[in-house]
Amino acid sequence: MCSFIPASLKVQNNNVAPIYIINLLISDIIQFCCMIVDVAKPDRNIHIAFSIIYFYSVLASVGFMVCIALERYLVIAWPLWYRFRRTIKISLVVCVVVWILPLVYALHLFFRILSSHIIVTVFLLVPFPLLIFFLGGTLKSLSAAISVSSDEKRRIVGMLVLVLLIYTLLFLPSVILNLVEDARYNHTFHNVTYTILKFTPLADLILYFFMRKGAIDKHLASLCCCRMDSDDNSRSPA
Repeated sequence: MCSFIPASLKVQNNNVAPIYIINLLISDIIQFCCMIVDVAKPDRNIHIAFSIIYFYSVLASVGFMVCIALERYLVIAWPLWYRFRRTIKISLVVCVVVWILPLVYALHLFFRILSSHIIVTVFLLVPFPLLIFFLGGTLKSLSAAISVSSDEKRRIVGMLVLVLLIYTLLFLPSVILNLVEDARYNHTFHNVTYTILKFTPLADLILYFFMRKGAIDKHLASLCCCRMDSDDNSRSPA
């Protein structure tokens, strides 16, 4: 849990989002380390231990993606509540909870309380409707968020779309793999799903650059301008 200390030193009181981003990147670093060990082909016990750590960090990264989406949703949908209630202390408590919850996956391997497929499916399936709700609620509340600049609105919507896209492409196949028995025993689908999952750190890195101010503002602005121009042309009389 020492990773939360440097996170708190790098953020300001008026900006708690980097806390979730930093912890997300830490989970990605853990995944990288586990993949390096897997490539080294260690003995069976070490391989099992690092496999548990790898999936633990994957589940943690999903949790931090949901936290990032929730935080961006609150900026648009509940700006006054967010402005007066957001604190670094609350964010750190949320980070601790996110790191603790995936321990259920590791502990069940020792006590065999539930099937691993059930636990992984629950952890990966619950965020899907939440991410859809955050995106839909944000789009619905855009016009009412007068305290948020147009650039910030574009950045938030683009980030929520990217988070949902990352989840759909990288994590949803794992849900299908655990829910559909035929897919579970399909070696080709199993290998493809596991390979796709390893792109999670790269996708999170793209998300990190996406959230940086000024990194893609010009591209989003030009995209919106092109869309407005096309709408104007379609409405103009022939």
